[in-house]
Amino acid sequence: MRQTSAHTDLLDDITLSGYYPELVTDVIDLALAGEAVAAHLLQPETTFDDAEVRRHLTALVLTPRRLLVAHVDDQVVDGTLTAVASTEAVPLRELRSVVITQGFSDPAAQGGSRRRDITISLGWGAVQRIDLEPAGCADPSCEADHGLTGASTPDDLLIRVSAEAEGEPALAGAVAFARALSAATSLT
Repeated sequence: MRQTSAHTDLLDDITLSGYYPELVTDVIDLALAGEAVAAHLLQPETTFDDAEVRRHLTALVLTPRRLLVAHVDDQVVDGTLTAVASTEAVPLRELRSVVITQGFSDPAAQGGSRRRDITISLGWGAVQRIDLEPAGCADPSCEADHGLTGASTPDDLLIRVSAEAEGEPALAGAVAFARALSAATSLT
């Protein structure tokens, strides 16, 4: 892997996350396949399930040609804690949509408002969510089976970072990643 300052920043942030840093570094190194790191965003999550603590890390790594998406999860198998990691490499030319939604506090304030959160929604057509329900007709006495109706919605990836939940440095990092991703996808 080429060592750049962006790569060093990625390794530092992986270590700082405290979530299996050697494992996460190895998983990302394999997916990078020697490509240089342009920008990254890590989102660690902790959830509670039936009195068990479960951790998850999503890593977005931007290279000059691809967006790497890595997920690492805790799992308990036969009473033993294990981890499962998956990566997906999306060529930048395949990204169909990049939606950046930002929340601001006090928009009328002198000197500008403060950004409070950012949501990055990415679509490349890999995953579709299908919501189905029984179809009906306008006749309230009709008992015929009208089949199903529904909607198919792209559902690839959504990341939200909030100053209140993750802190100002995490929000600044997410904004920097969004800026780099917007710049990279504007060239494809």
